[in-house]
Amino acid sequence: MNALIPTAWAAAAAPATGGSQLAPLLVMAGFIVVFYFLLIRPQQKKAKEHQTLVSKLAPGDEVVTSGGLLGRISEVGEHFVTLEVADGVRVKVQKVQVSALMPKGTLKSA
Repeated sequence: MNALIPTAWAAAAAPATGGSQLAPLLVMAGFIVVFYFLLIRPQQKKAKEHQTLVSKLAPGDEVVTSGGLLGRISEVGEHFVTLEVADGVRVKVQKVQVSALMPKGTLKSA
């Protein structure tokens, strides 16, 4: 009688074979594709646009920094720009902190 129990356990423990091993791989591949198109690709595109914006900064441009500071660029350096935020008030900020280029005349209306 004791000899039948180990045989039953061995028969019940047989692994299932078939297409079920392929399904988890397809689900993982699907997640990777979704993450690429919804998260990674848009972030890379936005970073490239920001890099283009920063490289084209010139004196006279009106910009907004990531901190919300609105000003006109008076000087452009390699890593920093000097913003004139009011008459005679100049602030030096990092180029990468410039978040948006504003249309000309925005500073006078603000």
